[in-house]
Amino acid sequence: MAVTEPAPAVPSAAPTPHAERRAAEGAALEGILRRQSLRESAARTYARSLPIVPVRARGLTIEGADGRRYLDCLSGAGTLALGHNHPVVLEAIKKVLDSGAPLHVLDLATPVKDAFTTELFATLPAGLAENARIQFCGPAGTDAVEAALKLVRTATGRNGLLSFTGAYHGMTAGALDASGGATDVRVARLPYPQDYRCPFGVGGARGAELAARWTENLLDDPKSGVPRPAAMILEPVQGEGGVIPAPDEWMRRMREITAARSIPLIADEVQTGVGRTGAFWAVEHSGVVPDVMVLSKAIGGSLPLAVVVYRAELDAWEPGAHAGTFRGNQLAMAAGAATLAYVRENRLADRAATLGARMLARLQGLAAVHPCIGDVRGRGLMIGVELVDPDSADTGASVPPVDTALAVAVQQECLDRGLIVELGGRHAGVVRLLPPLTLTDEQAEAVLDRFADALAAAERAHRARPAAPDARPRYAVGATGPAAVGPTGPAGPSH
Repeated sequence: MAVTEPAPAVPSAAPTPHAERRAAEGAALEGILRRQSLRESAARTYARSLPIVPVRARGLTIEGADGRRYLDCLSGAGTLALGHNHPVVLEAIKKVLDSGAPLHVLDLATPVKDAFTTELFATLPAGLAENARIQFCGPAGTDAVEAALKLVRTATGRNGLLSFTGAYHGMTAGALDASGGATDVRVARLPYPQDYRCPFGVGGARGAELAARWTENLLDDPKSGVPRPAAMILEPVQGEGGVIPAPDEWMRRMREITAARSIPLIADEVQTGVGRTGAFWAVEHSGVVPDVMVLSKAIGGSLPLAVVVYRAELDAWEPGAHAGTFRGNQLAMAAGAATLAYVRENRLADRAATLGARMLARLQGLAAVHPCIGDVRGRGLMIGVELVDPDSADTGASVPPVDTALAVAVQQECLDRGLIVELGGRHAGVVRLLPPLTLTDEQAEAVLDRFADALAAAERAHRARPAAPDARPRYAVGATGPAAVGPTGPAGPSH
């Protein structure tokens, strides 16, 4: 029996107590979903493509109010490094609650905060940790991005910013300015290297080299229209942009280019941090030490927490220059310290690298027999599968166009089989897998089995459907700038 199927009904002339209870649960579930659609804003995202009501969760598994169980490869958009309700996280939270410690302390020093900061600094790249400062921000990653932009503008006295095509840094105003869909003239947009859809049409090391040359020329050309900026902000792996890992050599070039011109380099590790990509911090793959790191998601152990860590030389703020009421979330700091320590002590980053490589290999095997898989890519347990229309009539294109409708269908088929996945990429055509770092070999196989089955089913149905007069997606400002809006709504933001 599929994990998402309810138990078979017992034949009976009259409803049994079990059947009556199931009917009541179903009615309650529908009521909750109906009230959500009536009360919550049109901006809600995940709730549109995942019409479930979670009531229990542990590790990889979520149980809905209807009794169905799901394998969660969304993990709070990468927040749940240890999965749902990990024992070490629950114990850390319970310890604070039982101690009588204050839960709200603004930015006062506490033993809980000291323990968190000490553990965090123990994991940072050595070149940064030895001379770093930390600013606790509002509770979301986008708040930390805003703080980082404010910091570098204060420290440098400059206002402009360098960002990249496909970037996603959050949903507040300044963070959106730096993201892929922005039009703010203070932000100069640079090409982000990628193999499959290389902006220069060559891919590989040559494409990355051309992207680096473009950046260097833009900064050195007095007629480029781009004055020396306050900072460059980049993601070591673009998540919402379509799971695109930055080449290590290109990362090193960005560090060299910015350092030579006294431009602070900001690494947005909100989604890539805490072991997700196979290193504790994704910048470690290239050996790059940024001037500023923006951290959130997994550092709070499932609870809201965001910080900026930066070189002491940038600490030009006056007291109160950046404040916030909810900077002292004691429960999140306790849960975060426990999570950081558990990932470090159990070498879960290494585990993510090994298991992620195995999952990528199997998905690449699927691509060999499914032409609708245009590309499989990722790093560690941050994996993307780009779905395309291989029968497109656009023969002039170097690669087939994204098939948004097929991606939506695959996501729904996955959900029907008890697998939760996210969509991302420029046109929401990339199926993203973000399982917890505690994923077992058996669970990984179950995830891939369900995905393969869902892909085959969606592909069959997609081929059988007559072509629509206009298959192009509508667009709205979403997680990566223009995100496709279809039956399931826009791709959801995750900062």
